Amino acid sequence: MNSNLSTEPRRSKKRSRPWMLFLLLFVLAAVAVIWWNASNAPNSSYIKPEYSSKPFPIMIQGKWTSSFAQGTAEGLLIPISVAQQVMGEGIHYEEKTDSIILTTDTKVLHFKTGELDATLNRKPFSLRFAAKKIDDVLYLPSAPLVELFGARIELAETTGIVTLTMPGEAIQHAGVPETKTKGIKLREGPNKSFAIIEDITAGSDMRLWGEQEGWYLAQSKSGNIGYISKGSVTLLSIEKIPTTASSEKSFAAWKGSGKRINLTWEPVYSSNPDTNKISEMTGVNVVSPTWFELLDGKGNIRSKADAGYSSWANAKGIQVWALFSNGFDPDRTHTALASYETRFAMIQQMLAYAKTFKLQGVNIDFENVYTKDKENLVQFMREMTPLLHEQNLVVSIDVTPKSNSELWSVFLDRERLGSIVDFMMVMAYDEHWASSPVSGSVSSLSFSEKSIKRILEEDRVPASKLILGVPFYTRIWTEEPKGTDGVKVSSKTMNMDAVQKLIKEKKLTPVFSEETGQQYVEFKEGNLVKKIWIEDASSIKARAELAKKYDLAGVASWRRGFESSDIWSVLDKSLQSRP
Repeated sequence: MNSNLSTEPRRSKKRSRPWMLFLLLFVLAAVAVIWWNASNAPNSSYIKPEYSSKPFPIMIQGKWTSSFAQGTAEGLLIPISVAQQVMGEGIHYEEKTDSIILTTDTKVLHFKTGELDATLNRKPFSLRFAAKKIDDVLYLPSAPLVELFGARIELAETTGIVTLTMPGEAIQHAGVPETKTKGIKLREGPNKSFAIIEDITAGSDMRLWGEQEGWYLAQSKSGNIGYISKGSVTLLSIEKIPTTASSEKSFAAWKGSGKRINLTWEPVYSSNPDTNKISEMTGVNVVSPTWFELLDGKGNIRSKADAGYSSWANAKGIQVWALFSNGFDPDRTHTALASYETRFAMIQQMLAYAKTFKLQGVNIDFENVYTKDKENLVQFMREMTPLLHEQNLVVSIDVTPKSNSELWSVFLDRERLGSIVDFMMVMAYDEHWASSPVSGSVSSLSFSEKSIKRILEEDRVPASKLILGVPFYTRIWTEEPKGTDGVKVSSKTMNMDAVQKLIKEKKLTPVFSEETGQQYVEFKEGNLVKKIWIEDASSIKARAELAKKYDLAGVASWRRGFESSDIWSVLDKSLQSRP
């Protein structure tokens, strides 16, 4: 009996183990199914986006700007930071004078915070709503943004969401098929696990702003932004926002019947030249007399203009693009550029001078300028160009080749200036300047070519706007031995005829320099060594070929009166011939 009693319980225990294991597996499977269903079930909860915490959240290209408009539905005010994000440099605020300046290719609108009185292209203009400062943030009235820049500002009635689009934007639309009788969900993220922002009904139109992981970044009619499944909508048309707010024709800067520009600067130091004594300048189609100079920090301009000179040039079919210089005084320039009032004073005077002396253009030559004035120089050109264009005047600016010189190169934002002006003259000379510690060419061919390429490639100035500046002068260099201290170098500027006269007198034989692409002579006077890198018809022809090689707008020569008699015909033939 004891034996039977001891074995029976053991047989019963063995039979129970499979059932317990099966039960455990069943429970685990049920839990897994429940977990899988729960984790893959669409999120049915709703969320209120962060941007809905305040009225008038502003959306741009499917993103909330983290900013809100102010005012009323009729007179929305947009933060200047948002306006600048969309309209770029066309919106400028000058805290010093509390001036707001909006500029386009054809318009300059100026007004001040809290004021309805404004000027549009120098004429009185009234705003319906004033700019305001709220909590140290400047807000601009939306109407000028629409009228000047062609911006489209939409306000959703149900949500108060503001959507801002700009001319040229292409927007893909999508529709919710009518077969989706229950509609679709606009979710917070690109997955059905994200909460719902809005229910979108069948037949609704949406804007698509991007794609991520099989989901579209979309914006509903109510302005809300979120994600919808790609398979839930049908792609519709692409909407193109109109590119202009008006039908104004763009300014045509050059009407030279297919000819390249052949400009020469006319130096006017004390009095204008006697036009009866100016030799024939074959091929020259623009002259730029150095007539105007900044006199002081208030923006006053000194004039040496001569109506007789303009009449002489125009009678020959030559345009007059008068030069306006800053006198190369950095302090005077800094003060004059610092405020809207002084910049506008300069513009007003130039417009008056242009009308009085029958100019066809203005050439800006600001040199020796502080780097801190870079932004104000760009703004000056932004404010000046539309107003000069309105008076049918060509606007050009002179720039030096790119270098690390703070006062002569770094202050020039060539890329931005190139987007504003009609033409940019790169003064590709003074590679070796008057006080250079070593003698060398005023402008070697390689230096000229490098100057062109850097502005075209690095600053993206269009070739059709770039004009190559060429020198009609050279320098005779004197090298004087100074024992163990090396060589003392000095120079003297010479025109073309003076160089040829010297070569003839000294019975010198120039040799071609492969390094500079110029003729070169060297001779001794006692213990002094004299060196000249020659500018002549061959060097000028080579530069004209450079202008053609890079399809530039033309050339500009400094200066008339330094050329030899054969230069004009050589330059004209080389410059205007078409391969």
